[in-house]
Amino acid sequence: MSETSITERRIQPYFDMEAFMNMSRETRLGGAVLERLVKLWGEWLPELKVYEVGTGKISYLAIWLPESVEEAVDEAWGKSPSDGFLVNNLAQFLCMAAVQELLPQVEDGGCAPSPRPTSALREALAGLGLPYKSEESSLLSRRYAVVTHFPFRGGCEICHMQSRCPKGQGQTESASILLPGYEREEEDAGKS
Repeated sequence: MSETSITERRIQPYFDMEAFMNMSRETRLGGAVLERLVKLWGEWLPELKVYEVGTGKISYLAIWLPESVEEAVDEAWGKSPSDGFLVNNLAQFLCMAAVQELLPQVEDGGCAPSPRPTSALREALAGLGLPYKSEESSLLSRRYAVVTHFPFRGGCEICHMQSRCPKGQGQTESASILLPGYEREEEDAGKS
């Protein structure tokens, strides 16, 4: 059994309004809406969990927002679909901004590929309060969460969720490469 190491990362991703608007497919945001989004960003930033998780030879980056953020998003959906849509996007954007701060290659690759959930990874994440939904599931218990390889290893071609992802199935454009030297480690990890 390999030893697990966990290191908390302190980061402060900034709110890039242009990138958020692009992701949300918005061409314009009113002043009151923008102020609300910036306020929520400021409230959620201290709640953001960022950890590097090592399980032997392989390391992962785990980033997530707690259940309280999910509840705030659900409340926004209850008020109006447009508000819910923007607040949901903000939570997703915060997680991805954190990923991109530590792994800038993800932006170019367009994907933070999901690793195969090994028993060591499952155990480490459960200990951090981010369990998978079940022993058979590849889905995390938190709605706004990302677990990916750290450092960057490649995009869609190494993603455990590829068979269920439209991008991984070539239904959308993707530009990613598998970095040399990582093919073998993935195969070795599957044997342990």
